[in-house]
Amino acid sequence: MVNLDDIKLAQRRLEGIAIRTPLIPYSQDDNEAGQLYFKPENFQPIGAFKIRGAYNKIASLTDEEKNRGVISYSSGNHAQGVAYAARELGVRATIVMPGNAPRVKLDNTKALGASVVQVGNGGEERRIKAEELAAEHGYTMVPPYNDETLIAGQGTTALEILEDLPQVNTILVPIGGGGLASGVAVAVKLTNPKVRVIGVEPTIAGDAHASFRAGHMVEFPAEQVGQTIADGLRAQHLGDITFAHIQNYVDDIITVSEDEIKEAVRRLVFGAHLVAEPSGAVAVAGYMFHRHELPDARFSVAIITGGNVEPQVLTRILTEPSMVPA
Repeated sequence: MVNLDDIKLAQRRLEGIAIRTPLIPYSQDDNEAGQLYFKPENFQPIGAFKIRGAYNKIASLTDEEKNRGVISYSSGNHAQGVAYAARELGVRATIVMPGNAPRVKLDNTKALGASVVQVGNGGEERRIKAEELAAEHGYTMVPPYNDETLIAGQGTTALEILEDLPQVNTILVPIGGGGLASGVAVAVKLTNPKVRVIGVEPTIAGDAHASFRAGHMVEFPAEQVGQTIADGLRAQHLGDITFAHIQNYVDDIITVSEDEIKEAVRRLVFGAHLVAEPSGAVAVAGYMFHRHELPDARFSVAIITGGNVEPQVLTRILTEPSMVPA
């Protein structure tokens, strides 16, 4: 299991690499609801939090492992994180991406110098292809979430929140494969166990929610999770490592609808002047539309995990009528 020392080591490695993103207060009509802050990880050099875990993982490798090159599999943001970290560290990177990867994420990954191999749309297909290539060429694997060193890197997000807002009561974090939620929860619970950590994911990709409730890992079909607009949260199941951390440290997991995710994107643009991809807006949607499922809190933080959204997708979200009651 990841411990606090692991996350503090990651924080030192990331100095000068990852941006210490600020906490941005959000004005709400309902002042009695408490104060909400955004943690805008869309401000990172790659437009997403994934740089934290990817850099920490690659920086921790031996010279021999770095010389062999690294490989990963990702729908987009982790791909960019690995490509960026590999370029900074002088390491060759190969990324297996789905055929339906957003063009902006695919192009950015290639622009950062990584070699890209595209396969079908299922998460398991990407993983299997990456493992085949690793075995064939001797590449070192940099998993998208199921890795303790990577989890420690993601946990640095929470250290910053706790340092900048010591009075925080609740932190909401999106869940895909569970790497960010695991790292955040470890950092929080081993620093101030009174702070609640709430995972949020799309209802149609709610495998983590189902697993949390069942007490064992539940897998969702690729055809179902592929329908969510939150392309960064289309993992079919948690990893065994992330599930163990979530079971031990996360307080609860809730789900949000597709319409709620899109409305959160709209409100971030028009109300906070922040551009978030749908995956990045999931925690905000959880706070805005499911407050009745959350513990009472005077100070809450919603992590905006990324802002790499296709222009046509953003245009469609901003111009279509809201389906969420006012």
